Amino acid sequence: MPFQFTGFADEAEKSLAGQIATLKESGWSAIELRLVGGKNICDHTDEEWTAVKETLAAHGITIVGFGGQIGNWARPVTSDFQKDIDELRRVAPRMREVGAKFLRIMSWPNDKEAPLSREDWKAEVVRRLRELAPIAEAGGVILAHENCSGYGESPEGYLELAAAVNSPAFKLIIDTGNNSLHHNSNEATWEYYRKCRDEIVHVHIKSAKPNPEGGDWITCHVDEDPVQRRILEDLHRTGYDGWLSIEPHIKAAIHAGQDVDDSGEARAVWVDYTKRLEKLVTEVTG
Repeated sequence: MPFQFTGFADEAEKSLAGQIATLKESGWSAIELRLVGGKNICDHTDEEWTAVKETLAAHGITIVGFGGQIGNWARPVTSDFQKDIDELRRVAPRMREVGAKFLRIMSWPNDKEAPLSREDWKAEVVRRLRELAPIAEAGGVILAHENCSGYGESPEGYLELAAAVNSPAFKLIIDTGNNSLHHNSNEATWEYYRKCRDEIVHVHIKSAKPNPEGGDWITCHVDEDPVQRRILEDLHRTGYDGWLSIEPHIKAAIHAGQDVDDSGEARAVWVDYTKRLEKLVTEVTG
C-alpha cells in the first residue's frame, strides 16, 4: 500500500494511554501529536516531553509530526512573534530526536479589531516566515502550512507565500476537508488541492458534506464525501507515498473547544474512521 496511516488521536482520547490504546485498536503504529492530557505538545516541559517520548517508544509508536500553534487562529498577525520563535526553537530539537518532520503551522490571520491592509498583512507574514524558515531548516523540520487559517487560507495566498519565502522548510499540508467546511463546497477543497498539488508534503484527512438540517456544512465519514476519493486517486496517480493523517472533527474539534468526553463515543468514531479510510484506500490503489 503506497500510503502510510497516522492521526490526531487526541480526538479520540485525552490521555496518552488512551491515545495509544486507540491506535492499537485501529492497528496503527504512528501518531501526530497535538494535545496530551489537554496540553499542547509544543508547550510541554522538558520532563513532560521526555515522558511522552519514552512512553510512545516503549509501545512502538512513531511520531510523525507536531500539531503546532505558530500562526494559528489564536495568533493574529499583530500577536507577539516571539512566541512563535520560542515555540519553534523549543520543539525543533525534540522533533529531531524522534525523527518527526512536520510542524503544522498556519499564517497569522488578520487582526479583526485592527486589520492591516492586504499588502501589509502579506509583508508581515512573509517577514515572519523568512525568519522562521532558516531555523526550521537548520533543525531538520518542515514548517508545514495547513490550508486553514491566515494569509494562506486560499490557494492563491499560499502560493504567494511559497514564492516569497522560497524555502525547502516551508511547504504545504493539504487538509482534505477544511475548504469544504469554509465554503460549503467540496469543489473548494478540490480547487485548493489542484492549484497547490506540487507543494504538498503531508496530508490531513477530514471530510465534509451538506448539513441535512440546512446551514453550514458538517464533518462526516470519509466515504460520505466524494472529493476524498478524487484526491486519493490523484495522490496515488502522482506518486505520493507519504502519510494520511486523520483529523475527523466528528466528535471532537480541538480548535473550537469541542473536546472529547469520557463516554468512549469519540474513540469509537475515530476507530471507525480508520477502517473506512483503509477500505477507501484499498479501493483506490487496488
